[in-house]
Amino acid sequence: MKASELFDLKGRVALVTGASSGLGLRFAEVLAANGASVALVARRADKLADAKARIEKSGGKAIAVEADVMDRAAMNRAFDQAEAALGTVTILINNAGVAHSTRATDVTEEEWRRVVGTNLDAVFFWAQEGARRMLKANAKGAIVNIASVLGFGVSKGTIAYATAKAGVVQMTKALGNELAFKGVRVNAIAPGWFVTDINRDYLSSEHGKKLTRDIPVGRFGQDGDLDGALLLLVSNAGSYMAGTTVVVDGGQMVALRG
Repeated sequence: MKASELFDLKGRVALVTGASSGLGLRFAEVLAANGASVALVARRADKLADAKARIEKSGGKAIAVEADVMDRAAMNRAFDQAEAALGTVTILINNAGVAHSTRATDVTEEEWRRVVGTNLDAVFFWAQEGARRMLKANAKGAIVNIASVLGFGVSKGTIAYATAKAGVVQMTKALGNELAFKGVRVNAIAPGWFVTDINRDYLSSEHGKKLTRDIPVGRFGQDGDLDGALLLLVSNAGSYMAGTTVVVDGGQMVALRG
């Protein structure tokens, strides 16, 4: 089989959270470029409009849905709008997330709940709802949760984020175990250090730049470095993968483990 056929997403409907910028926008663009119709979900309406226009300008099909992933009612409306405009969502990319840089003794309850709620709780509820709708429609599908290398190791000032991302890794295993035989494959991607809106200031600092010393390829992740993993997990190329987390970190974890 040709690669173009193996990774073909024509006829598929994707929903991407956190799709207005950063990794989420890149995921949406890659899915659209490979044939999927895409529902872009995020809180910033202006950014969503720009993202939708970019995809359409490139020949793709997309709709913009303003929603906060922490709002369950908004979540249901997002799926409803995607179904009404495009059809049953058979690819869900759980990408929305927030970061923090607070030492453990200084984390407030509000900050803890915001970070864990967005990066873990919302991931589960969106995956749960996506799976329910796929099963109801008797449609095979793929859910990809965005974890992090901080789900496997930690750095100072990331306790809430690292805890949530570790939970995403375990959640992905559990969902993959329960849903794969029903035709819904759940996997995850654990990116290493990629420059995005939520970490740009940190990674551009002197401390951030020092992190490249621990990355065998010698740089932070760039646009395109996650495309292959994404397409593998959502397409027929990954049809025998379930409950796994693909680490894309430039070799950082291998170097740290020795």
